[in-house]
Amino acid sequence: MIIRSAFTATVLALSGVFPVLGDWVEEGWVSGALLTVEDSGGVRADAAGEARVGGYFRIGSVTKTFVATVVLQLVDEGRVGLDDPVGGYVSGVPNGDRMTVRQVLNHTSGLYDYAHEAGWSTNRWRGAERFRSYAPEELLAVAASREPYFPPGQGWHYSNTNYVVAGMLVERVTGRTYGDEVRARVLRPLRLDHTIVPGRWPGLPHPHARGYTTVDGELVDATLMNPSLDWAAGEMISTADDLTRFLDALLGGRLTSAASLAAMRETVDTGTIFAYGLGLQRFDLPCGRSVWGHGGELIGYLTYATRADDGRRAALSYNPVGGGVPGADLIGLFGSLYC
Repeated sequence: MIIRSAFTATVLALSGVFPVLGDWVEEGWVSGALLTVEDSGGVRADAAGEARVGGYFRIGSVTKTFVATVVLQLVDEGRVGLDDPVGGYVSGVPNGDRMTVRQVLNHTSGLYDYAHEAGWSTNRWRGAERFRSYAPEELLAVAASREPYFPPGQGWHYSNTNYVVAGMLVERVTGRTYGDEVRARVLRPLRLDHTIVPGRWPGLPHPHARGYTTVDGELVDATLMNPSLDWAAGEMISTADDLTRFLDALLGGRLTSAASLAAMRETVDTGTIFAYGLGLQRFDLPCGRSVWGHGGELIGYLTYATRADDGRRAALSYNPVGGGVPGADLIGLFGSLYC
């Protein structure tokens, strides 16, 4: 649906606890934004624009942290070895006999990112194709049809294919869907009742802010989509409260052994604004502090779930319009929260 007069039917709820969210709406950078911050002093939550406190949103690649957690739990159980060839668990992986599970999880595998192919990315408008269903084998086959970026372990390149492989590994080892394993091992024990693995369902629970994108100079409502194109690399839906509780449990050592958590926090240099571990990003803020977590993007939705080692955590979701939030303003927000 084309939105010819953007948000004219929407009453904007301007931010009070975090005024910057309302500023982003007024600047025209976002149609909605929500933020939850939690520490020893309690919880602060706010929203602006179309977003509502407690609302649902697509978390995109934050899904990878859930999947990596399940893989590390399988490592703790002796069912998977981090330095085993991934080809021993999943067939059809290019260089799978020389590529380790660890290299898959930290994006040093060299696997081509299938999402770089035209029409294969949930970050771009796909018209009616956004309701198509995909199988993980299709996604891996697209990647396998292209040359790897480099031999395993010889570089770093963010690739959604890695977490398609990780999801397939979970399924081959356990005999259950990766979504069932996430639910049984993480969501139910932590009572993350507002986090879901949607599969082929194109919607979101209510309340949620709509996501938009620009097509031929006009805003298009891009909220509904079949997220199976992202599968274990980015399909999940959650809330800010659930994400902060998940990261607190994970980084607080309640979901894996100490050794596995330490392995998740062993990072490689990426040449970007973050270092990458096993399903975890480390963001080094200008003030010298670092926070852990992951960012995620699906068309119309951007998410950052973060936690510092002192226990303070923050989850931000917003719906970009136009050029979105400038990088300096985004860094400035996290600097104000953690510095």
